[in-house]
Amino acid sequence: MRRLTAEELETAEVLLRGSFPHSVMVYGHVFVMNRVKSVRTNVFVDCWPDFKILFVQPVREEPSDSFNDCAVYTKDEEIFKNFLMETEIIDWHNYFCLGSDLHHEETLNAAAVAKGVKEMKRLSACYMLTLRDPAHLHSTLVLSPLNESHVAIVNRTWKFGQDEHSVKFIRDMIRHFPTCCVLDGGQPVAWVLTYANGALGMLYTLPEHRGKGYAKVLISTLSRQLHAQGHPVFCFIERENKLSYRIFKGLGFTEEPSYTVAWFGFNSV
Repeated sequence: MRRLTAEELETAEVLLRGSFPHSVMVYGHVFVMNRVKSVRTNVFVDCWPDFKILFVQPVREEPSDSFNDCAVYTKDEEIFKNFLMETEIIDWHNYFCLGSDLHHEETLNAAAVAKGVKEMKRLSACYMLTLRDPAHLHSTLVLSPLNESHVAIVNRTWKFGQDEHSVKFIRDMIRHFPTCCVLDGGQPVAWVLTYANGALGMLYTLPEHRGKGYAKVLISTLSRQLHAQGHPVFCFIERENKLSYRIFKGLGFTEEPSYTVAWFGFNSV
């Protein structure tokens, strides 16, 4: 596998656009890396420039980096199988999480068994929804970006929030990627963040402030901001999260029926 240079990442961004929606997760990583130089991530391909596999692997230097997911896009299942069996860039003995198309699950499971992985578990399966043009979205509510003093409340309400490891993960998101929130008395009561892959996420409204339309305002505002930066506007919604699905659909997001993304955890954290 070959690690892409900064110049090659710019070319990869262009090439990946031609394979939407299936390439959008890795595209989002590459898009962000080309603009946020503090992101510590490596991107590998099987060959260049006519790659069949593109693998995104965040640099891990401390335990909290386990929240930084890997991601893969492949055009050829057989080449993907060979990659999993032969590559030396994956550490099969320690925990990692991988985002991929759901239809790779059988291939990933076979590789995990062959590599002696103690446990492989599907953590979530999500619909992918995209918004082509947010021009119809409007809001008169004044919003603010999140800051580092808000990390604790976001972590406390996030379903995967745990300890100091998830705290660092959320802090890095707030530092490096677009966010917005509704403030009440100087404290956030509703918010939405952007993941390292560019997807909208962690949308949340405190229970006592629900029913006020804050979620729609937050999505609309951040969608316009991302679109203005040239970024595709998209999100991944867990299949059982019917409420979020209805909210995004109601704002004009459309589901990509040919693409279901899933995250798989290997070994224990």
